[in-house]
Amino acid sequence: MTLRAEAVRLHAMPNDAGIIHQSTRVKYVKTGRVAHVMLNRPEVLNAMDLLMHEELAAVWDDFERDDDLWVAVLSGAGEKSFSVGQDLKELAGRVEEGTAGTSTFGSRGKPGWPRLTERFDLAKPVVAKVQGYAMGGGFELALACDVIVASENATFALPEAKLGLIAGAGGVFRLVRQLPFKTALGHLITGRSLTARRAFELGLINEVVVPADLDACVDGWVSDILRCAPLSVRAIKESATKAATMPLEDAFTAQYHWEDQRMNSQDAAEGPVAFAEKREPRWQGH
Repeated sequence: MTLRAEAVRLHAMPNDAGIIHQSTRVKYVKTGRVAHVMLNRPEVLNAMDLLMHEELAAVWDDFERDDDLWVAVLSGAGEKSFSVGQDLKELAGRVEEGTAGTSTFGSRGKPGWPRLTERFDLAKPVVAKVQGYAMGGGFELALACDVIVASENATFALPEAKLGLIAGAGGVFRLVRQLPFKTALGHLITGRSLTARRAFELGLINEVVVPADLDACVDGWVSDILRCAPLSVRAIKESATKAATMPLEDAFTAQYHWEDQRMNSQDAAEGPVAFAEKREPRWQGH
């Protein structure tokens, strides 16, 4: 049995406390419409090894295909770290063994592909809940999410240049799109860190709160997303993402899968009818 197949088997196991799927390195809990995904290696600040990538791939596969799930929250176990990125001790071991190979952009052909950072067609929104360190691949995971809510103790950095590496899980590409170019490049070529407050001032993250308020703040974002029509949310995410680098005229005429789904859905009629009838809409999601 492959690691990924084993991860899928583990995630399929029910639990009496609810639909709780837990493997060795990732906690995956389904609560109503919400998928809670937690990186679960607090003893190493949630560093991601190859097995964690395999387990995460199984989780994202399940999240994508489960029609009952409309939004995911990604977090790290413990209070010290969201994730410090790649498990460098594991990498060093593979370098010594001669099994590391070369690394560059993307994870194709490696365990866990496609990783969240390369699931370009994932239309369901993902909210990052960040406290402590979000470094290297951990920062890249957060950058791949749609909303970032951070505790005041959060620190963001892409230190790969200091290690002879490159932010190949999209950090090089996403940071220069999400920050002013020179600001992003300065952080990329020095490995300098960003405080949560500075990241918020630059528009990189959506909200910064004291640690005690982090859960409530994330819950507020999730509740607001769930009040919206799920097909509208997916159509907006898809069209905004794909059109970001298009000329404006081309953006108006491009084809968007989820917009085709939304405009022909029951929900497109339900929203105006519910407004006229002064009641909460009953979204179907199809």
